[in-house]
Amino acid sequence: MTNQPAPPAPLTLGDCTQADLPGVQAIYAEAVRTGTASFELAPPDLPEMRARWEKVTEAGFPWLVARAGNRVAGYAYANTYRPRPAYRGTVENSVYVDAAFRGQGVGRALLGALLARCEAAGFRQMVAVIGDSQNMGSIALHRALGFRDAGVLRSVGWKHGRWLDSVEMQKPLGPGDTAPFDGLPGDRPQGQRSGGAGTDGPPNRP
Repeated sequence: MTNQPAPPAPLTLGDCTQADLPGVQAIYAEAVRTGTASFELAPPDLPEMRARWEKVTEAGFPWLVARAGNRVAGYAYANTYRPRPAYRGTVENSVYVDAAFRGQGVGRALLGALLARCEAAGFRQMVAVIGDSQNMGSIALHRALGFRDAGVLRSVGWKHGRWLDSVEMQKPLGPGDTAPFDGLPGDRPQGQRSGGAGTDGPPNRP
């Protein structure tokens, strides 16, 4: 008998469920407290995170998790980019990975799956709004999956004692802008799509 560590649990991807939310909340709370990817200053508690998840998923957007055994290793979701109706073909992503699982391909797996889901749903553009131009890990991840730099807003956030940039990156989905956009399958009349066009929508950037 040896005391070799057990092999890591295989990573699985799936839709986020209520059972995953404590892990999701813990990952995001740590990111808010210690990082600059999010411009929130106080971590949302579990009930608030549940409300955000419900609003995103009830609006028909994908919210994915990566699980290593019973542990949430990371999560990613798409959301309304902006609430005006003409933006309805564009989504914004959020990707967060537990610090213990960074550098293991978790973020790449999540973002790749999210891109596929959004393209299949008929969206035409995905935008990443990345807090802090020094967030090289997130910027490199998005570039590796085909995102291009779209612009930088300089010094628009103040957190952890320094000014922070907001980096925007963009990737076309499906035909992108090479064909007209006739709406999404199952589109409701303007203002009726929960969390989408004609509403304030759920929070875009946890």
